Amino acid sequence: MLQSIRERAQGWIAWAIVILISIPFAFWGIQSYLGVGSEPVSATVDGTEITERDFETRYQEIRSRLRQQLGAAYRPELFDDKTMRGEVLDQMIRDQILLRTSYDLGLRASDRELRDAIAGNPAFQKDGRFHKETYQRMLELQGMGPPQYEENLRRSIVGTQLARAVVATEVLLDGELEEGVRLDRQQRHLGFVRVPKASFLTDEPISDDEVTAYYESNRSEFQTPERVKVQYLVLDSDQIAPAEVPGDDELRERYEAEIERFSRPEIRRVRHILVTLEAGADDRTAEAAKATVGDIRQRIRAGEDFAELAKELSEDPGSAGQGGDLGVIEKGIMDPAFEQAAFSLEQGQLSEAIRSQFGYHLIEVTEVEGGGVEPFEEAREELIADVEKRGSEGQFFDWAERLANLSYESPDSLDPAAEALGLELQTSGWIDRTGGEGVLAYPKVVAAAFSNDVLEEGNNSDLIEPEHNLLKAVVLRVLEHEEAAVKALDEVREQVVTMLRDEVAVEAAAARAAELAEALGAGEAESLVIGDYELEDLGLISRDAAQVPGEIRDFAFALARPDSDEASYGSLSLADGDGATVILKAVVDGSIESMDEAVQDQTSKDLAREIGHAYYENLLANLVSRARIERQSSGEGPEE
Repeated sequence: MLQSIRERAQGWIAWAIVILISIPFAFWGIQSYLGVGSEPVSATVDGTEITERDFETRYQEIRSRLRQQLGAAYRPELFDDKTMRGEVLDQMIRDQILLRTSYDLGLRASDRELRDAIAGNPAFQKDGRFHKETYQRMLELQGMGPPQYEENLRRSIVGTQLARAVVATEVLLDGELEEGVRLDRQQRHLGFVRVPKASFLTDEPISDDEVTAYYESNRSEFQTPERVKVQYLVLDSDQIAPAEVPGDDELRERYEAEIERFSRPEIRRVRHILVTLEAGADDRTAEAAKATVGDIRQRIRAGEDFAELAKELSEDPGSAGQGGDLGVIEKGIMDPAFEQAAFSLEQGQLSEAIRSQFGYHLIEVTEVEGGGVEPFEEAREELIADVEKRGSEGQFFDWAERLANLSYESPDSLDPAAEALGLELQTSGWIDRTGGEGVLAYPKVVAAAFSNDVLEEGNNSDLIEPEHNLLKAVVLRVLEHEEAAVKALDEVREQVVTMLRDEVAVEAAAARAAELAEALGAGEAESLVIGDYELEDLGLISRDAAQVPGEIRDFAFALARPDSDEASYGSLSLADGDGATVILKAVVDGSIESMDEAVQDQTSKDLAREIGHAYYENLLANLVSRARIERQSSGEGPEE
């Protein structure tokens, strides 16, 4: 049969098949077959796409940041995945709108701003100074190179410029300051009476009709989520024995092969005086700028102070105030012409006029450090650590590949993989889409458990890397599955009865608190109205008073100002179900006269900043409302 097929696949038949296959490739390309012609999109903002890959990267970054910030207190179940995804996508949409608006306004990030942001990032520093190798290593760990990172950072800087511009341009008038202080530093004399919900709880029977009606109206409150039990294998780099430590001869060979890594980069502290040139300046203008720098050089050689001349004459706003000081630099971060000159000078030597993309510079090196190579003896421990790490990483990836192959070859069981690799086959309890504990808390692992291939088809999952650079891998399969379902009424009857009784008690407590407020407002004697309830007199409190329940404090500051010889009354239902009657006896406004000049100045700046931020938020909301936004299902965010 195979021979017959082979014979028929010759001559004109074969050519006809080839032509038929070639036509679609010619028109649409191989991408249409492989499905890589375009990336899935999470949202489109005025025609600009936010891809699912970018969205997932940002989402995982935020989850990773939360995990790092909270440490042992991190619990995935506290963060609703759907809500978080919606918020992340909303923020990415706002960022895109903000960036586009900033570009439309002509805002840009200069090379100097970019350089300062990189050099000032503590993650890229060693011994308090920017360290190029640390910078490159940190980017490698994030899976990106300097060009990609610097472009992202440049976009981030541009995105913050509009906010800074709006906030910084707000000017607070004297009248606004007085009004702001009056309200912000206002104090209110208040008291309150708590009406306990517990005093209205009864054992009165609840009719079947009431129970049924409540159950039918609130079925979602009695729903069990979709859940699964999974069997899984975890491959952890910690399980792999470290590689054997090589001898000194092998370590020395590795040291010689990586000698650049142990070279101590030369760093220099420099200062400069800049005479700027516009892009495209003509030769006459350029010669004039060069001559100006030459004149300054002669003045310094004649004995004038470099720093004083820099403050007076330098056109670099970032360094002029510091006497031209640019701080410590190393090769690879400055303009090439500037850098070449700076690293060719002796300490204390003045350069000639050096032209860069910014204009003409006069450069002086004030301090030189570093250079040379770290001795083998000092580098030995680091080399050993690298060998062990590379060895264990290599073994981990070999094992991970074997685990992936074994679980794929036996898609209906993890036993062969567990036996071949000596891994413990683990079984979970019930977990829903919010995840479980340990590796089952990671979003990628949970997503795999509920994927169609694993959940519906019954296959082993692909190899899952829970988190980038974690050196941990997971394979799982679903053992049991339960769909989301509403619990039967008989199962939750007692719960419904308790909820109904609680609801009645909350309403009764709120009604009683309202009665007390109404009676006090009508002029009845306070002692008679309050009766056995306890009145807490809190005296004068400020807006941020911590000793007062937040709900009561906020409510009191929203009550109408009382007349001079009377009080204002109101009531509310508290979050715990108790009722509360609030008594506002007096209001004392804040006064600017009670503040010294320094406090007034700081308060003015704070209020101006708050108003500026409010304007900026309003501006951003307006920009979002006018943008054309199309969301796909990935982000789960609300539609604009």
